[in-house]
Amino acid sequence: MSNKVKSPLMKKAPTYSLRASIISILIGLLTGAVVILIVGAFNPLISLKGAWDGIRLVLFGVLSTGRDAAGALTFGFNPTNIGNMLFRATPLILTGVSVAVAFKTGLFNIGAPGQYLAGTTASLFLALSIPSSSVPAWLIWFIAFLGGVLAGALWGAIPGLLKATLNINEVIACIMTNWIAASLVTWLFDISNLKNMVEGNKTGYVYKTTYNGVATSKMGLDKLFPGSQVNGGIIIAIIMAILVYIMLEKTTFGYELKACGANRHAARYAGIHDRRNIVCSMAIAGAMAGAAGALYYLSGNTEFFWTTYQSLPSEGFDGIAVALLAVNNPIGVIFTGIFMSLLSIAGLQLTNLTAYNEYITDVIISVIVYLSAFSLLIQMMLTGRKKKLVVEANKTTTADIPAEAETQPLDVPPEDIPDIPAEEAPQVPEQPEEGGEQA
Repeated sequence: MSNKVKSPLMKKAPTYSLRASIISILIGLLTGAVVILIVGAFNPLISLKGAWDGIRLVLFGVLSTGRDAAGALTFGFNPTNIGNMLFRATPLILTGVSVAVAFKTGLFNIGAPGQYLAGTTASLFLALSIPSSSVPAWLIWFIAFLGGVLAGALWGAIPGLLKATLNINEVIACIMTNWIAASLVTWLFDISNLKNMVEGNKTGYVYKTTYNGVATSKMGLDKLFPGSQVNGGIIIAIIMAILVYIMLEKTTFGYELKACGANRHAARYAGIHDRRNIVCSMAIAGAMAGAAGALYYLSGNTEFFWTTYQSLPSEGFDGIAVALLAVNNPIGVIFTGIFMSLLSIAGLQLTNLTAYNEYITDVIISVIVYLSAFSLLIQMMLTGRKKKLVVEANKTTTADIPAEAETQPLDVPPEDIPDIPAEEAPQVPEQPEEGGEQA
């Protein structure tokens, strides 16, 4: 009988990642609730009743439908909020996948903002420069989206190439490429003719792609969520995340990428081309970030503010938080990206319906991000506790076995052992004496 101690499902190693993420989220929400209560207690314009309204909006803001005639908050199915949440989640999912791919292969892709800008710039130039009068709008969209993906891949491959050939730290290289991208984008749009001339009160904006008749297909989602900005981009983002997961977990190429991330030198010794895989990993990460920028601005819903000055797209940095919270699992990134988008919608509802502002949700997200950075530590603590319990259980099981059982002979009666005649016994060939003649 085997003495192996079996663990329940929630005690298995893969579940510790999920548990660590859930703990981070709960602590973040609790911190937000405490901040709301403190502000409400010391602000006479809010009071504790207003604080309770704020807590409910943080938790269920996406389902908020406003206030009734008596001034009480009302909740229910709100297709507009849900659709906008999915629209905002699209770039977060893809930038999260971008960071997760690099993490899986032992690299830290902090260059997602620059790759996001590269994808945005390429897609907008293509979408607004190709005349829709001679080329079908759907073909322009496809070319623009593909251009954004390739531009992001190229921009991501640069730090990967520097890492693979010159062993330059990818974090430093990514920071440099981020600011190069910001300045390059500002210069390109400054000298182009794509500036927004429709609304004269705006400067530094680029046309919506609908100006050229180009926009991401709704794929029927506008009927499910009327009045929202949602489109087929969320479906494309989910499909891309699933494909990346399959690539990493179910293919030889993905195994090689992860092997290089685990131990570059051991992978090289095993015959894996480590330099090529490092470049490929960063290129794939850049492609995901470029796709994020392309899908967001090819939607036709938003104008692009190209005057970056000293700021970078927040979506790129938010992708780091999304990936950490999902423990670098591309499938988990889908859910964490939607969750982060849910908090942003809750922040808007908080601003519109109470005396609070959306910075409360920024505090919650910051706490979650901070704790997510320690998710690996939490996972290690939980795993260590599990191993300790298993060792103690094995010791207990071993102590219950009688000592005489270890030396007890086989219970076979002597009469049952057959006598083998000498002439029938197997003959062992004689070994020649040392130094003797060999036949």
